[in-house]
Amino acid sequence: MKAVATIALLASAMLAGCGAKHEETPHRAPSAPVLISAPGQIDPMRRGVPIDADATPPAMARVENFDRIRPVNYEMQPPTIPHSIDNYQLTRNTNRCMLCHTRSNAQTFLAPPVSPAHYATRDGKILEEISPRRYFCVQCHVVQTDAQPLIANRYEGLNTTIPEGGVR
Repeated sequence: MKAVATIALLASAMLAGCGAKHEETPHRAPSAPVLISAPGQIDPMRRGVPIDADATPPAMARVENFDRIRPVNYEMQPPTIPHSIDNYQLTRNTNRCMLCHTRSNAQTFLAPPVSPAHYATRDGKILEEISPRRYFCVQCHVVQTDAQPLIANRYEGLNTTIPEGGVR
C-alpha cells in the first residue's frame, strides 16, 4: 500500500514540475470584431455574407424525382439516384434498393438493374447475390437534388474534355 502511495506522489511531483516549463500563454480574443472588407476575401461558401455576420441558411434542397437516367461526367462515375430514398431501409440484413434493382426484378419495376460488377468479388468471382462490398448503395450513389452550386464551376464533362480519338 505504501508503494502505491509513493509512486502516486512521485508521479504527481514529476507532472507538476513539467507543467511550469511548458505552459502556453493564453491568447485573448480581439476586443472588436474582425472585419474582412477587401474584395476577394469573403469566403464564397458563405454566399457573400461577411465572416462576422450570421448567414441565413438556404432552404433545404428538394430531391429531384424524375426517374430518368442522368448523363455521367466522367468514366466510371456511379450514377445518381433519380428518386427520393427517404425511409428506405438499408441495413446489414435489408436493402430496399434491391427490391427494384436486382437483375430478376428490374424489368418488372422498369428500373435499371445494378451493374454486373456489383455481383463480383474482389477476386473476380461472380456471386448469385450482390457482393458484400457493393451492398451499401449510398457509399457511391447519391440522391440528386435541385441545389444550386455554392461556387462557380467550369467543368464541362467527359465528352467535352476528351477529344475524339483519345487523350490529348
